[in-house]
Amino acid sequence: MATRLVQIAMKAQDNSALGRFWAAALGWSVVDDGPEVTNVEPPGFTYPDPVALCVDVLRVPEAKTGKNRVHIDLATASAAHRAHLTARLEELGAAPADVGQGDVPWTVLADPEGNEFCVLEPREVYRDTGPMAAVAVDCADPQAMARFWGEAMDWTVHEVTDEKAVLRSAQGIGPYLEFLRSSDPKTCWNRIHFDLRPYPGDDQAAEVARLRALGASDIDVGQRDVSWTVLADPEGNEFCVLTPM
Repeated sequence: MATRLVQIAMKAQDNSALGRFWAAALGWSVVDDGPEVTNVEPPGFTYPDPVALCVDVLRVPEAKTGKNRVHIDLATASAAHRAHLTARLEELGAAPADVGQGDVPWTVLADPEGNEFCVLEPREVYRDTGPMAAVAVDCADPQAMARFWGEAMDWTVHEVTDEKAVLRSAQGIGPYLEFLRSSDPKTCWNRIHFDLRPYPGDDQAAEVARLRALGASDIDVGQRDVSWTVLADPEGNEFCVLTPM
């Protein structure tokens, strides 16, 4: 059995507005815009496909507080592209953000609801990822995260050090998943979380049991009677196991 990361879910007080922002930021499309959920996908995309991680924006009443533990990194092809993209994002409603990054070659911004993200300087490793270079997660122990997530999904572990762990889809396409060492403690529910989906023909309950055996734990985020199961990884990061597809 195996599962795969198919999308990221992002909480927002105005899901429609934030969905439109991320669609424009990524050069993607809003494919569904309901009162509670806005779905953003690449043009011509057939879901699910590891070539991209879709973005589901979920309406919640709570405003963002504190720095997010999960953020998106955007890829650029040149210094001119990075400058142009940064300017366009600010026109769309992004603002410069200070997360203590100091003097770095990338640009840190916040979307209209305050979610931090990075516009990276050109890096060869991200040349074929599409506009989303990586999803980055703060963690206390990158090696432990590599062990859990490397077993939890069929993604391939590319690099593990004391400071970071890097995974990518088994097909070697799409964005990377990066766990970065941080001393900041987790204090509340993540504003951005992962959605995993088992493959067609697999059993959702059996997959959930396997993830629990690997170290995941059950968590109540007020989900009530839903078709998915909410779990947390060994560092408390919430994620959802959806029905097979």
